[in-house]
Amino acid sequence: MMDHKDVERFVLEKVKPTMDERLEISRVVDSLKNRVRCEIEQRGLNVSLELVGSIAKDTYIRGNVDIDLFMVFPLSVKRDKLKKHVLEIGKAVLEEWEECYAEHPYIRGYYKGYDTEIVPCYRIESSSQRVTAVDRTPLHTSYVKKHLKEEQKDEVRLLKQFLKGIGCYGAEAKVEGFSGYLCELLIIRYGSFYSLLSEANKWCYKERITLDEDSKIDFDNPLIVIDPVDPKRNVASALSKDKFDLFTLASRMYVKKPDLRFFYPKKVKPWSISRIKKELKEREGVFVGLEIKKPRVIDENLYPQIRKSIRVIREMCESYNFKVMDIGFTVLDEEEKVYIIIKTKDDKLPRVETHTGPPVHLKRNVDDFISKWINHPCVIKEPYVKDGRLYVEKEREYSDVYKLLNEKLKNLSLGKDIIKEVNKGFKVLKQGELIRDELKEYWTTLLDGKHPWER
Repeated sequence: MMDHKDVERFVLEKVKPTMDERLEISRVVDSLKNRVRCEIEQRGLNVSLELVGSIAKDTYIRGNVDIDLFMVFPLSVKRDKLKKHVLEIGKAVLEEWEECYAEHPYIRGYYKGYDTEIVPCYRIESSSQRVTAVDRTPLHTSYVKKHLKEEQKDEVRLLKQFLKGIGCYGAEAKVEGFSGYLCELLIIRYGSFYSLLSEANKWCYKERITLDEDSKIDFDNPLIVIDPVDPKRNVASALSKDKFDLFTLASRMYVKKPDLRFFYPKKVKPWSISRIKKELKEREGVFVGLEIKKPRVIDENLYPQIRKSIRVIREMCESYNFKVMDIGFTVLDEEEKVYIIIKTKDDKLPRVETHTGPPVHLKRNVDDFISKWINHPCVIKEPYVKDGRLYVEKEREYSDVYKLLNEKLKNLSLGKDIIKEVNKGFKVLKQGELIRDELKEYWTTLLDGKHPWER
């Protein structure tokens, strides 16, 4: 059996860039900078260029390279001018470009086959001067280059591949995991990949980590890592509780029994339709689905809207007494569909429900209760006393979850792009209708219940 050093040595041989790759990336970055500088000079702009991200810090993984080039403007330049220049230059330089929007626009596309982003920011000396969130990114790059030791760059690579393997790498909305900068800070703080995992398996909710200056702010996040560049910011703010729990569990399991599968898990092998049907028959509860056309928006906008929609749908179902045991979603890019899948204890409830009123000794409450329900059109059995308390039996507004979803979904405060698609049309699907080829991987992952390293 391999010990952790053997495992990590093997992984590092696969993730560390080769000399040829380093030279190739260096040539491409130099070429990109020259092209952008030419565009800057043609426009007579006072703009400097700064390479940021994992290439600048030499923490990138072999075969997985994104180029992040920042155009650094003086604070005197107005934001509308900043937007205009970066969009014009990006479109002139990149292939298959698209405009993206955070606090201000940036350009994403390809340069000589590499994923590339050209991002505008303001030139600042400290975070207190920042105008937008990205202004501190060059400061992050400088901090890591100053504090990350040469031998620790490989430790960052190991951590990134480990997080990729367990499905926790990336701070984007789709993943809600660990950013590259967070990985680098954790290695700076704990020294090595294995030392980090040895400590992380003991982390508790709201674990707080500082490298330099602490902050007085009480962040409400599972993991709190104070940004050494901006103490008012939690670098781990994007990390969800689910991904925090998954990482701490994976850390515990890896330290206990190191295995290559943490870094390179087997792909999910979808079960057959017949097996999925058999498994579902043996499970408690009923699955109900919503099929919605996928909005044509970037993931950073789509996934928060889906999660908001899920919260609202759960609350609505439970307000009508349908007990939601679980609720999840899957996005199928090729089919351009979003499925929201609800596991409810029952899909149908008794037509009549007993509604509990106040104790009989609370005269004012009793009078109000009787006034409300006497002669009410929904009442089946008017207010009566039992064991010292008032009750009324009334007809439910909705006793069928399918009818509830069909009639109420369009009235909910869903994500703005989700509701647009819902208004165009959606489908409420029964459990049998959800067992289809395009959802086999979703069902397999859900019903199998195995973590990535256990496959």
